Amino acid sequence: MAKSNLVNLDALIKREDFGFNTDEEESYESFNTISIRDFTKGALIAPNFRKPDFQRETNHWTPNQVLSLLESFINGDLVPSVILWKSPTYIFVIDGGHRLSALRAWVEDDYGDGAISYEYFGREIAPEQKKIADKTRRLINSSIGSYKQLELQNEKDNLELSERKRISRIISRGLQVQWVKGDADKAEQSFFKINTQGTPLDKIEELLLVNRKKPIPISARAIIRAGTGHKYWSNFEPEIFEKIGLISKEFHKTLFDPELKRPIKTLDLPLGGSKSVRTALQILIDFLLITNRNQQGFPQDVSSHEDDINGELTLHVINKSLKLVKRISGNDNGSLGLHPAVYFYGPSGRHSTAMFMGIVNLLSKKVRNNDKNFFFTFTNNREKLETILVEKKDLIATILQKQISKNRVDTFSNLIDEIIKRLNNQEKIEDSDIVKIAKLEGKIVLGSSNLASTLFTDEVKSSSFIKKAISTAMKCPICNGYLDPEKSVSYDHIIRKQDKGTGSESNCQLTHPFCNQSIKN
Repeated sequence: MAKSNLVNLDALIKREDFGFNTDEEESYESFNTISIRDFTKGALIAPNFRKPDFQRETNHWTPNQVLSLLESFINGDLVPSVILWKSPTYIFVIDGGHRLSALRAWVEDDYGDGAISYEYFGREIAPEQKKIADKTRRLINSSIGSYKQLELQNEKDNLELSERKRISRIISRGLQVQWVKGDADKAEQSFFKINTQGTPLDKIEELLLVNRKKPIPISARAIIRAGTGHKYWSNFEPEIFEKIGLISKEFHKTLFDPELKRPIKTLDLPLGGSKSVRTALQILIDFLLITNRNQQGFPQDVSSHEDDINGELTLHVINKSLKLVKRISGNDNGSLGLHPAVYFYGPSGRHSTAMFMGIVNLLSKKVRNNDKNFFFTFTNNREKLETILVEKKDLIATILQKQISKNRVDTFSNLIDEIIKRLNNQEKIEDSDIVKIAKLEGKIVLGSSNLASTLFTDEVKSSSFIKKAISTAMKCPICNGYLDPEKSVSYDHIIRKQDKGTGSESNCQLTHPFCNQSIKN
């Protein structure tokens, strides 16, 4: 299933804290079914639905899965029961969030881009999300029709008998409801039991759920939505709450803007690759872990931290990681302005998690060990290093593929570190040296292979564009490394101001911020 082909229905049912205001014992009369009428304007039941605040995002269905649910509901086919739990204040959806959200999406005509989603996501909806929403809407409208069409048909007096029967079936149909009896702890136990059976949670979802009160999962969820959507940090003090939201937005913008499109037609590429939630969440969790690790190796994993009670741990984690982000890119004085096409994308134009996290790992180690000389050594050898990274992309990609997945980050990190050391010793780097550094000596390592197909794939188009565009890309006149002027640039006086240099165009050059502030000065 393509991760970019998933419908975001997360806004259709709000979230709430399971444990909020649940001290009193609740007795109530339960209802047995939920009908489409319960989602219409003025209905009382659906507005009181809530998802547990630790629930995964409701974005795991394709357009066809949404359509299939609606067709089953309309045609009277079997639809599994939903499982609910009643707190003193809300009705929590323990199982069936996608089913209920799909029904409301049809009624509201909101498949991730409507009025409810617009407000939920802070009035900023990603282009990819809009594209999938529109695709879903067109698919549903052409197959079963919109809910608005159903309402208009229902008002007619001269409907054909078959259509009248269809409408009658829809408005009288109900989803069966099962109820969890007990307190919030019982409801939470039921949630985890249900969601680890049948279609299980993936590893990322389970990791986030089990550690939902830890600073790294809170930070990752805040960053992935740029501080919008459900705010998992909303219980923190207002000042900390505000700071986490603002930093998350900056963090997200630096790593994931602009939107990645294929085939690639620009060198203005996102450092962290695609915004696809599950892919990006894994990158963020690893990024936050690596950049917060101290010399003793703490935190080893996301569960190493204590639960964050007041938000201070989360704020510390996210701030520390942001400092490393600003080392990689941005306009701060210490920014290296690494060009993503050189450092983070493979030969086919696809973002490489191993390359990105390898650089993050390397820079984090140098910062952690207070190795200031590394950044000067790197800059002095940057031109030669980048020539290798551009010309040997196929070889490096093959080397990474031959490693087991858990070793790829360390392999690339060690490879870059060792190449820089050898370049600094005036050594010439051959293909055999790269293979030897990667500890693949004696194994067959081949570069790219030519495909026999007569059609150009997106990979071929992207690869061709990057090779041609990078050959004419701007370079920093101080280190002669590639510039990424859209994201990271410093305007340098060729003749310094203290040496009576003027502010004229002829005295201005574009450089990396680090080169301007630390190398030249």
